[in-house]
Amino acid sequence: MIITDCYNAPMIIVIIAGGSGTRLWPLSQPNYPKHLLRLTGKTSLLENTYRRAKAVTKDVYILPEASHSLEVAKQLPDLPPEHLIVEPARRGTASAIALALARIKQTSPHETVIFLHADHHIVDDEGFARTVRAAAAASAEAQKITLIGLKPNYPATGFGYIKVGTPINTSEDLPVLEVERFVEKPQLEVATQYVADGRYLWNLGLFAAPVAVFEANLRQFAPELYGAYQELCRRQDDPKRLSEAYLELPALPIDTALIEKTNRIQVIPGRFDWADIGSFFDLHQILAGKDHNALKGDVYLIECEDSMIHGSTKPVIAVGLSGIVVVDTPEGLLVCAKEKSQLVGDAVKQLQAKTAPP
Repeated sequence: MIITDCYNAPMIIVIIAGGSGTRLWPLSQPNYPKHLLRLTGKTSLLENTYRRAKAVTKDVYILPEASHSLEVAKQLPDLPPEHLIVEPARRGTASAIALALARIKQTSPHETVIFLHADHHIVDDEGFARTVRAAAAASAEAQKITLIGLKPNYPATGFGYIKVGTPINTSEDLPVLEVERFVEKPQLEVATQYVADGRYLWNLGLFAAPVAVFEANLRQFAPELYGAYQELCRRQDDPKRLSEAYLELPALPIDTALIEKTNRIQVIPGRFDWADIGSFFDLHQILAGKDHNALKGDVYLIECEDSMIHGSTKPVIAVGLSGIVVVDTPEGLLVCAKEKSQLVGDAVKQLQAKTAPP
């Protein structure tokens, strides 16, 4: 079966914007996380994601955490206030998605909803829009959750993988494939095998389905989350009670809470460039110039290579560095090996534990 009516398929896009981005400390802070930062140009990652979403549908919602919801509204002045769904506190993507679905069901119970992330870096807007439209149409046609995956171009160990099965149909000339299984962040040797195998996609955490399909999947495969969702639906007209109910929810990722449990699922391999700026290693790959260094601020180098130096209020001199990240801000100073930048989040947890009030 070929799905052709992709351009006319009604859809709502929800941009998840609640993360804290600890692996990009000290640039990213809990009350001003990475998607609000202008890391790759003159506009923030959130602004870029919103622009891409608006090119696909006029119905775009933003799902931020309370500590930075005012900054989100400031960066997106044309966003209708009713399209800002504020998470009272961070409770993971499973709870956040339940909160968004509960709001959307009030006004648009029959539409397809696509969940995106605010911190992804994408240049090919047209290819991205085509894939999102295809996922929306395929999910409505099959009444299944439809993931957007991406063919890996290197053996990444920081991403989850989707093993794909036989083709089901096509949507906007993109194949719709069965999902055989998920693998979470494999070791390098295993990831290398997946890339060579050709049947594995990176799991981008992007997916689509009609509201009723999400409800049916929650009911069957995540009954506790479905009960929480029903309670959030009942409290939509009482913000205080809604917030109280939300704060009682556990912090769980949607992948483990639902996506990896359901058998009513399929995947479309996207055809666009993509980077999850989850560490300074990723950011360096995007920003590095011909000399393989990435610099910002008043920086002076002698015999440095493959390094990232970010200054703020004072000059920075670097001599003889190779594969090193140095980030200086009023909030802190980071020095680390670029290849070990995934561990920055672990170090931040140590800092937070030491500075947390008793």
